[in-house]
This record gives sequence, C-alpha cells and structure tokens, in this order.
Amino acid sequence: MSDTWLDAIKWDADGLVPAIAQEHGTGVILMMAWMNRESLRLTRETGQAVYWSRSRGRLWHKGEESGHRQILHAIRLDCDADVILIEVEQQGGIACHTGRHHCFFRQLDTDGRWIETDPVLKDPTAIYHAS
Repeated sequence: MSDTWLDAIKWDADGLVPAIAQEHGTGVILMMAWMNRESLRLTRETGQAVYWSRSRGRLWHKGEESGHRQILHAIRLDCDADVILIEVEQQGGIACHTGRHHCFFRQLDTDGRWIETDPVLKDPTAIYHAS
C-alpha cells in the first residue's frame, strides 16, 4: 500500500499535524491530539486511532492503558491540509483521561469563569494504574 497520500499533508516543523477526534454518528468533538506520519499511517492500517505523544516522545495507541480505544470510520483533511479530522467510534464511552466522555468539558460563562459542564463517568484512578 503506497503512503503517497501522506505527502498531501502540511506537517509542522516537528513533523506533526493536529488531529481532531470526532464521534461517528453524534458529531461530538472528543479530543485533540497530535499525529506524525507513522501514527497516521498506523491509524489507517489498523483501523484504530494512534497518536504521537509529545510528552512521552512515542507513539500512543489510544486506549492502550484504559481500554477505551477509538475505532476508525473516516479520515478527513481540512482545506489548508494542516489539520486532520478522524471520525471514530469511542469504545467504553470515555475519551478523556479525566474520565469524561470528551475533553471539552469546560465552558466559558458570561462572567468569564470556566464551568465544568460534563460529569466524570469513571474515576481516572480506576482507569489508569500506576506502573
């Protein structure tokens, strides 16, 4: 399988592109992460979301610790070719490391305060175990 499709993407100076994960069927934006060529190629090949973890400096298979994998439905490229959108089925209903359905659970109110709008579905200490 040729990887020439990856050449259309405008990678940043670090070889990364922002990737937005959107829930297939509902349209809910679950999270944003980074991808490099290898993670995007693996996402396409395996049918499961693989990201590049800048903090760990390695590939990050979504759900490798939590079991909350993202099953790929589609990969889209924006008009400027510098942002990826992946449509996924979120297994386990939790995409955020805080134990919430999605990462965008804070909303700015009219008084300029960040209000948490979505509940924790599962305590993160029950999801991630110290190694």
